[in-house]
Amino acid sequence: MAEIGAAVIGTGFIGPVHVEALRRLGIPVVGVLGSTPDKSHRAAQRMGLPRAYASLDELLADPAVQVVHITTPNRLHVGMARAALRAGKHVMCEKPLAMDASESAELVALARQSGLAAGVNYNIRYYPLCLEARERVRTGDVGQVYSIVGSYVQDWLFYPTDYNWRVLAGEGGRLRAVADIGTHWLDLAYAITGLQVEAVCADLQTVHSIRQRPKGEVETFSVERASHVEAIGIDTEDQGCVMLRFRGGARGCLWVSQVTAGRKNRLSFELAGSRRALSWCSEQPNELWIGHRERPNEDLIRDPALVSPAVRAYIDYPGGHNEGFPDTFKQCCRAFYETIRAGDFAAPPSYPTFADGHREIQLCEAILQSHLQHRWVELPGGES
Repeated sequence: MAEIGAAVIGTGFIGPVHVEALRRLGIPVVGVLGSTPDKSHRAAQRMGLPRAYASLDELLADPAVQVVHITTPNRLHVGMARAALRAGKHVMCEKPLAMDASESAELVALARQSGLAAGVNYNIRYYPLCLEARERVRTGDVGQVYSIVGSYVQDWLFYPTDYNWRVLAGEGGRLRAVADIGTHWLDLAYAITGLQVEAVCADLQTVHSIRQRPKGEVETFSVERASHVEAIGIDTEDQGCVMLRFRGGARGCLWVSQVTAGRKNRLSFELAGSRRALSWCSEQPNELWIGHRERPNEDLIRDPALVSPAVRAYIDYPGGHNEGFPDTFKQCCRAFYETIRAGDFAAPPSYPTFADGHREIQLCEAILQSHLQHRWVELPGGES
């Protein structure tokens, strides 16, 4: 992949994760763009990158860049993705793809017209045992899916003194916990089962309606406390429950929280099928529980010799050599760049696309509507 050059926009928590994943794949990272030229230079020096861009225009004008990775605050995604596609660059964007469904629909259409690869980084799909769960559903091993339930819980916004730009609707959108982490769970449920949501019923809650905003910048997951703060009203949710009704009759339920003490970053699901059940948790990502009615349950350990053949391409280490969060970024990028190298953008993509990002935003809008109106909300024709 040495002939493909990438540039990363964003110097916070996730931008460097993308840089690391690309380097592990042998993809040259040409440079980085921060929110200011100074941040660009400091990030380039810190990560040992050749270029520090002063502006988006400068980045897009660089002929050495064929792919742009967008890891900025949510409100900036649509404009940057639009500009990159129009400049002839492939795009890998962090979720959410845009701030509303009209924007994401525009990006889906633009990506289709451009003939370029356009992906959304739903990296959790690429834990090997999540891929194994998908294969077991796809091949009929699980049987008819009756339900999929689970949660995504964290504690990094547990205290009213915890603050990040994501708590502001103007920066991240009217939904926060659901849009920030819940969409990862919703995308994973779709990726594993292939089931389309036809209706949702949501009950969300803002636990801390007043938070203390530092007079200065705070990095995501930072444990530092600012000495100078100001009180600010919050109307994005800290936690909530979403019931799901899928096409074909299956049911689901998601609990999402960013105020669950002790849970740093825990996604879990349990899938019930007519033949067996499956359960997985991101805090033990190398184990898949398989439930049976009339024989002992199983605990499958991530091992290329034990998983389905289709999953082996996404495992790089032998059994007993654990793979985790950084590896999911690498595998998501691998699927994306393999498509770029093949040059066949008409083939079914093996990576999450802009259409997947659009589906999640439609779901989020239905979830918000359900919460505000205290009722089930149907998604006409499914999410997409």
